[in-house]
Amino acid sequence: MKILIVDDEMLARERLVSLLSELDNHFSISEAEHGIDALSMVSKESPEIVLLDIRMPVMDGLEVAHHLAGLESPPAIIFTTAYQDYALDAFDAHAIDYLMKPIRKERLQQAIGRARALNRTNVSELRDNDDSKYSRSHLSATVQGNLQIIPVEQIHYLKADQKYVTAVWPEGELLIDDSLKSLEREFAPRFIRIHRNALVSLRHIQGLDKDEDGNPCIKLQGIKSPLPVSRRHASDVRKAIKQL
Repeated sequence: MKILIVDDEMLARERLVSLLSELDNHFSISEAEHGIDALSMVSKESPEIVLLDIRMPVMDGLEVAHHLAGLESPPAIIFTTAYQDYALDAFDAHAIDYLMKPIRKERLQQAIGRARALNRTNVSELRDNDDSKYSRSHLSATVQGNLQIIPVEQIHYLKADQKYVTAVWPEGELLIDDSLKSLEREFAPRFIRIHRNALVSLRHIQGLDKDEDGNPCIKLQGIKSPLPVSRRHASDVRKAIKQL
């Protein structure tokens, strides 16, 4: 069985490696220092279980869990933390178990047993109805079998086309599964709706202009073509720009 340990503290990782070796010396164990590293390793190694710390730099464990939930075959997640007040959030992210540090071997064995009892299909089904309102620092999508992520702060605008939404930044685009409505709800007030099919990042707005026909449009840093602003949203956009 492949197990990934994710914790920014080396001593915590070493303790878990030691405990897992005592439980079963046939475990294939890998380690990651933070969430971004963890997502990369999950894509490459496909562990069955992730032992995931919650408070970490770069990307915390709760957000890692939300990104992993989008995988076709997600691993089972066991949260490991020194902070009991994260328990509710952990189970909202559909964790298999929640272990308090310092972790005892008996509790770890129990958690591993629960994870083994759930195959990957079971784990995926547990997460299908995730309605958490957790606000992410990154958006993610599976591209050719690999999990690709982009920091929300780098996204200049989000554009919907039928059932799909594209996140756009100066260096590229990423097709994501989230609806524009859910993204607007999650990232307000960092993004503002300018059209029924578009949200723009307030931090990347250069100004409001007019196109050749005199219709309002938004100019964004690093984006060559201005984006049209609908009449319905023009007033709100003007007010938001004045407050920047």
